[in-house]
Amino acid sequence: MLLLLSGLTVQAQIAPPNVRTRVLVMKIGAEIDPRTNRYTQLALDEATDWNADLVILELDTYGGLVTDADEIRTRLLEYEIPILVYINKDAASAGALIAIACDSIYMAPGASIGAATVVNQTGEAAPDKYQSYMRSIMRSTAEATGRDPFIAEAMVDENLEVPDVSPKGQVVTFSTSEAIKWGFCEARVSSIDEILQRNGITDYEVKEYQLPGTEKVVAFFINPFVSGLLILIIIGGLYFELQTPGVGFPLLAAVVALILYLVPHYLNGLAAHWEIILFFLGLGLIAVEVFILPGFGIAGVAGLVFTISALILIMVGNNWFDFEFVPSAQILNALLTAVIGMLGGVVLIVFGGMRFANSRAFSRVALESVQDRNLGYTSSFREQALAGRTGIAYTILRPSGKVLIDDVIYDASSRGDFIMQGEKIIVVEDTGSNLKVRKDA
Repeated sequence: MLLLLSGLTVQAQIAPPNVRTRVLVMKIGAEIDPRTNRYTQLALDEATDWNADLVILELDTYGGLVTDADEIRTRLLEYEIPILVYINKDAASAGALIAIACDSIYMAPGASIGAATVVNQTGEAAPDKYQSYMRSIMRSTAEATGRDPFIAEAMVDENLEVPDVSPKGQVVTFSTSEAIKWGFCEARVSSIDEILQRNGITDYEVKEYQLPGTEKVVAFFINPFVSGLLILIIIGGLYFELQTPGVGFPLLAAVVALILYLVPHYLNGLAAHWEIILFFLGLGLIAVEVFILPGFGIAGVAGLVFTISALILIMVGNNWFDFEFVPSAQILNALLTAVIGMLGGVVLIVFGGMRFANSRAFSRVALESVQDRNLGYTSSFREQALAGRTGIAYTILRPSGKVLIDDVIYDASSRGDFIMQGEKIIVVEDTGSNLKVRKDA
């Protein structure tokens, strides 16, 4: 009876008679993560802008991050127009939660739904606090969509016994026919067209949501290979800029690579604010080590650790260093990407440094001419320091002027005192281009 009423409700809400029904189809066929979360948000925004009458979610996933699944679930429950889900293969774990949040569920032959126990990256059951939360949202979601909350909870907790459904010690997982029997599926179907026909929709326009070009560009830069290449450019660019200050191009390349690395990860919910702050804090400590406290001390080591850690953490959807639900493959992938990028940066520094220094592009911005003394050039810097030498004021020092030392005239300045012409002076500091002098007692 409930299934019949829900079907009639969907038909009544879809579109008035003699009006072509607009159907937007969005597909989730991968792990539930921040990227999937953003995809569903963009797809539903597109459905609203297009004035869609119905949204169909084609689902095939083994699950993923509970946090992102919960956000997707909430978004589906709060959406104003009907959302139907077509499980064409699997809706396991977080996928089951998303499916139950839809108004109607349709399953392909051989599909399954359930097995929503929360597991960590090793595949073992997570601590009970996570299971308790998952049980709660599965139960409340089933209640909101008119399904049996006890069965939904049993998809998470193996200790629950559901009479005639599942014995104690086994989580609930339904095949298509079982899901139909227990109210977790409206019908077995083989296509989206069949779903529409079952709902009495014969005149319709289907639009499959596709990520816009900008989002495809963002997805391109999240690719591990591209991320590793960007890390290489960041490291190499910063190094060459420090080696050849003022050239500008290496620094520009590093800044552009950094933007292309951070922005896509941030837009997809992977780069948290604290991770970005950690990265720039690391750069700041490295700058302190290079420019203020030369050497290789605590600031430099801490800066390197912070910077490298941030680059890795940005690629992993952790929650303040909580990797409980992050797949081990994702962690390994992030580590390999960062390590390969850094090793590539070292190779670029070692083997690319000499080529860059001898390149035509570098010669255009670097000073290569030699100012030979034989050609009439003189230097304001002296081969021997004059500190401690004595002489006389060649002109009045007010406090700047000229002094005569060993028959050679030099620019000089006093420490604020006026020194009259002809008075004896002594050099207290030789800065190379100017002498600091005082009266010689």
